[in-house]
Amino acid sequence: MHFRIDQWRAWAPGLDNTDKWLAWSRAPECLLDTGEQPDVSFLPALQRRRLSRLARMVFQVGWPLAEGHSELPLVYISRHGETPRSLSILQDLAATEPLSPTQFSLSVHNAIIGQWSILRADTSEMTALAGEGDGLEMGMLEAATLLAEGAPAVLLVIGEEAQPALYAPFIEDVPFPYALALLLVPGDDWNLQLHKGTAARAAWPHPLSLIQSLCNGCETLEHTWKERQWTWSRKIP
Repeated sequence: MHFRIDQWRAWAPGLDNTDKWLAWSRAPECLLDTGEQPDVSFLPALQRRRLSRLARMVFQVGWPLAEGHSELPLVYISRHGETPRSLSILQDLAATEPLSPTQFSLSVHNAIIGQWSILRADTSEMTALAGEGDGLEMGMLEAATLLAEGAPAVLLVIGEEAQPALYAPFIEDVPFPYALALLLVPGDDWNLQLHKGTAARAAWPHPLSLIQSLCNGCETLEHTWKERQWTWSRKIP
């Protein structure tokens, strides 16, 4: 797969601009999550009310990259999605409480891209994926296909929310909430290849490792999940 990353943006608690991500990438550490909300003040208050924090994360990183594009295909990836909303619904069921149709409709995996399409009045092709630990690369495969079919640009956004304490023993791949947006265009600056192989898991989830690479100017990056070994390489001017 060949492509160019035209622009990128990322968000995590306390890391809301490139300079802060540069500092984090030089000395990466697990961040304290105090429930900080991403800034989506560019949306009217009435529209912001329905957005979960995960949706706000996606909008915060993706919206500025979409400016100037009247039609922009979107690939959204999240392994765990709206887990806090889903857990709340399950707890209401267990307590025989009436369920909220709004909560249910916003808990499904493609709810965020539905909100995105409505708020941006964009009816371009949009895909919501729930991959494994290499969901980023699966999303890249989807985006590369769209570029190969003639899309002038594709927006890829991947995000994970902090997981409820009840799930903490079972979910270990979300060290802190984060979201990453990539504006992808045709080109050969980057190459992504898949091989069969095994290796030690990376210290950080794949999107965070990619942010480190983008900040530090690395030429190659290896991501391994199970028997899938992904090699990212780019041309450095």
